[in-house]
Amino acid sequence: MKTIFSLLLLCLSCATPAASAKTPGEIEVGETLREATLLGLSGPSRKLSDFRGKPLMINVWASWCGPCRQEMGSLGRLSRRYGGKQLAVIGISTDDYPDAARGFLQKAETGFSHFIDTRLLLENMLGADRLPLTVLVDARGKVLGKFYGAREWDSPEAVALIGKTLRIKMPAM
Repeated sequence: MKTIFSLLLLCLSCATPAASAKTPGEIEVGETLREATLLGLSGPSRKLSDFRGKPLMINVWASWCGPCRQEMGSLGRLSRRYGGKQLAVIGISTDDYPDAARGFLQKAETGFSHFIDTRLLLENMLGADRLPLTVLVDARGKVLGKFYGAREWDSPEAVALIGKTLRIKMPAM
């Protein structure tokens, strides 16, 4: 009986994912992003540190991800309204094939800079074990929030959440 119970516990522990599982090298909320080169998808390549000095919203997506495609329009509207003023908005594609990501971006017409992460460096650093992921970063590069799943980022509730998380004034749309 003791052996059966022990085997049952062992099986259950192996079947249940760890609650605190992280991606390799993941930066937690409260930690500062490491330097990384962002490979240009809709423009030139840049360094992550190029975005310091202003709050940053990073959206991690893939062209094959339905929820990612669903929220992209709201990110574009948010960027047109607040991008460059209150914060910078960038996208990171996790697509394996740049042509697939570019094809999606041509249809989406987002208007903000997108980069591609075919080597999983940013995907792992940001903790994108599921998509979409939106990461809010302060002007010094400190991660203040991570939000999984699609949202209407230009809704009054989301704009208020962004302002509160980044501690910046976001005028109503």
